Amino acid sequence: MKPCYLVLIATAVLPAMLAYADEPVSASDRSFVAMVSQGGMFEVKAGQLAADQGSTQDIKDQGTTEAHDHKLVGEKLKSIASSNHIQFTDELNADFQKQLDDLKALSGLAFDAAYLKDMEAIHAKDGAAFAKEAKAGSNPALRDFAAETHRIVVRHIAELRASGTN
Repeated sequence: MKPCYLVLIATAVLPAMLAYADEPVSASDRSFVAMVSQGGMFEVKAGQLAADQGSTQDIKDQGTTEAHDHKLVGEKLKSIASSNHIQFTDELNADFQKQLDDLKALSGLAFDAAYLKDMEAIHAKDGAAFAKEAKAGSNPALRDFAAETHRIVVRHIAELRASGTN
């Protein structure tokens, strides 16, 4: 990329990024970040597991999509959180770790069914949190992130339902 393009990109993008830095962050915003960061990490790990352990190509493909999309979502959330001085762990909590360990112990159609059930549940829970944050969050960057990510979650729910019908 030519240096003049880098300057153009920097002058266009940097002010927008800085506009979101140090915006107000409520306790509700922090709770949202903590919750969806855990759900997202679980979705990445479960998706990777499905890509390896799924018994059908639909489950494997859906797992690959989950892992990819939620990894990108997680990176974006981490960036927004960092710019607003919100920290969260990179490790799954005990409940999600147990859920992942339970999935790892399964194989075949039992794995596929449990994976789909877990993914539908986490998408419903996190989807509601994204919708709420998009409307009521106090931080503009988190509101925008939540609205954008809610659309991804809705798409994933449709894909999960389609994978479960084959």
